[in-house]
Amino acid sequence: MIDLTVIWASIIGFAIIAYVVMDGFDLGIGILFPFFKVGKDRDTAMNSIAPVWDGNETWLVMGVGGLLAAFPLAYAIILPALYAPMIAMLLGLVFRGVAFEFRWRDPAHRELWDRAFTLGSFIATFAQGIALGALLQGITVEGRSYAGGWWEWLSPFSILTGFGLVVGYALLGACWLNWKTEGALQRQSVTYAGRLGISLLLMIGLISLATLTLEAQYYLRWLSYPGVLATAIVPIATIAVTFLFYRSLRQTKDAQPFFWALALFGLCLIGLGISIWPNVIPARVTIWEAAAPHRSQVFMLIGASIMVPIIVAYTAWSYWVFRGKVGHDGYH
Repeated sequence: MIDLTVIWASIIGFAIIAYVVMDGFDLGIGILFPFFKVGKDRDTAMNSIAPVWDGNETWLVMGVGGLLAAFPLAYAIILPALYAPMIAMLLGLVFRGVAFEFRWRDPAHRELWDRAFTLGSFIATFAQGIALGALLQGITVEGRSYAGGWWEWLSPFSILTGFGLVVGYALLGACWLNWKTEGALQRQSVTYAGRLGISLLLMIGLISLATLTLEAQYYLRWLSYPGVLATAIVPIATIAVTFLFYRSLRQTKDAQPFFWALALFGLCLIGLGISIWPNVIPARVTIWEAAAPHRSQVFMLIGASIMVPIIVAYTAWSYWVFRGKVGHDGYH
């Protein structure tokens, strides 16, 4: 028998991965924006994401909406626990979106809009990282409700994951600009990518070690025998991908560093899956306990089976149409 709960968990997981892949690099460009030269370099960086950035939040909406529809109990517990970082993320995305549009339409205050673009990108990214850390460290649940306090999400671990995601998205942004730009901006992006790659590897190590101390489940999943023989593949693969990433940078490849950076994110998501599966709230609520009724899942799956391929198709088409590098004139 087909387990619709697992299918819906996979759909939401796919939406989260798609969001990280497609919104991570443009948030990263916003984080790096103050370090680019005022004028053509900043305009070129902005133009590299202008054709595609608007649709990237589609996957965020789908992931959160899917959580509400397919796992209502999880939504009802997670949202009150993470109200503050979620509101901060939404405000950051609003700031970024407004600044993106107004820096072109209000050139007299472009410096202000550039700062708002950076601030919005940083806040949105940092809040996402904090939310992930808060989820991993555990949410207080009694019965079927959130029972923690207003500040439970704030901890040294969640702040660490917040900065870790900032570094990760900045790396994606630098790799995207290496792929999509030329000249001095591309060379600057390669330099940043090299530095950020080392920083991300350190962050991955620190967060991984800290995670093992949060829940007994995490420690057993990763280090108990014989499971450790399988889980050891993830850190080994991370080292191998890091080597390939730096080799592609040294060989002055355009697209390869971006995809190797995405592979690092993919390995982190695999590690996250190993730690928490099959829970939707780690060590508290499983996906089956949080799932909507079977008939509701069937009804929603019909709509998802139509809409997801359409979203994938138009997203792929937009990236294909605007392939290639961006010149200083702003054209692909």
